[in-house]
Amino acid sequence: MRQFETGATRDNDTTKFDYDGFNSPLTMRAFAEYMHKHRVQADGTLRASDNWKKGIPLEAYRKSMWRHFMDVWSILSGWGGVSGQATDQGPQDIMEALCGLKFNVDGMIHELMKARLEGKSLGEL
Repeated sequence: MRQFETGATRDNDTTKFDYDGFNSPLTMRAFAEYMHKHRVQADGTLRASDNWKKGIPLEAYRKSMWRHFMDVWSILSGWGGVSGQATDQGPQDIMEALCGLKFNVDGMIHELMKARLEGKSLGEL
């Protein structure tokens, strides 16, 4: 039990997820900037921010994840981007590649969590 200086009491929070502690506002801001930038589609229309929640196959996430990982690796190795989307013109390019990688990892986790909640196996995805 926790008791505050005001006299208010609450249960102990040591067994609860600490979403605030596990996340960074800087990371969330960079990712939101990346996602907003990529909402504009090839035809100029703006896709809904949660469009990806409609479902993207794991294979599509995996292939895109590899391209972004290769950009991260290549940029950090001093070779610039290899996918044609990042050119190592500065910190923004590595951020672009990292946010692309994060999008794909998060998307895969989202699909796997949905499957878990629905009682599906990996083979059913």
